[in-house]
Amino acid sequence: MLDREAVADGACAQTTIPLLRERLSRRGQIKGALVPIDAIACNADPAQPIRDARADCLLAGKAHQPGLMGETEAVFADPKAEVATTIDTDTGHGRIGERAVRILTSVDRPGGDRRLPGEYRFPDLRPIARVECRRWVKSGIWEKPRQTSAISVCVASRPMTPQMRAGADRSHWAIRNSLHRVPDVTFGKDKARSRTGYRPANMATVRHCAFNILKAADDTRSLKTRRNKAERNSEYTASITGQTRQPGIRAVVRVCGLQSCPLPFP
Repeated sequence: MLDREAVADGACAQTTIPLLRERLSRRGQIKGALVPIDAIACNADPAQPIRDARADCLLAGKAHQPGLMGETEAVFADPKAEVATTIDTDTGHGRIGERAVRILTSVDRPGGDRRLPGEYRFPDLRPIARVECRRWVKSGIWEKPRQTSAISVCVASRPMTPQMRAGADRSHWAIRNSLHRVPDVTFGKDKARSRTGYRPANMATVRHCAFNILKAADDTRSLKTRRNKAERNSEYTASITGQTRQPGIRAVVRVCGLQSCPLPFP
């Protein structure tokens, strides 16, 4: 993780993203990179500064933009459209995921700065992609797998093949899972009652410290299993913390659900 910015009270992600982008741009950390942004910021406002920083943007749109979704669906439904397709499949954690990626290889746009009324003004628009994700989850031995599906569209400023778009989607969700799902599910962030003042920010720092400690452990178990074992096994706790005597590490171990474990250090 290069940097992060907390959303201020009364603000939203659209007003916070520019602050984070400006810091990364000044340090030159996004030059030449592909910057994916979720559906909430799928507009030209955050895209142009990314291009000015010599980076490429990948903007995703979903049902909250019915105009963009409708026009994209109509384009891909045209039998004359030049479309490249690939299907990407991955398995793990008791589920099967399939992504059908279709990319429109030819995008006709008028030259110059003049645009038609209502036309989407994405800078340096190259490919338009349509991604249909399907997932099968099986919770029991005799249960029939449950299927869920979702459709999203995206626009990018970098020429991409369907295989490149599928790889970018996997990388994007890998970041989201490590930064959001682990604190929410493994550490029970959503159940925490510390929601006012400085307590949410302080606890977020503690959770990230604990996550780094568990992630660095030489263990093949899941993070949830490592945390539960560290709570019940003082020797394992000492092994993953390196038997350190730093007060900060001891505080992290105690706060993150390990306070019932007799620590091997004072």
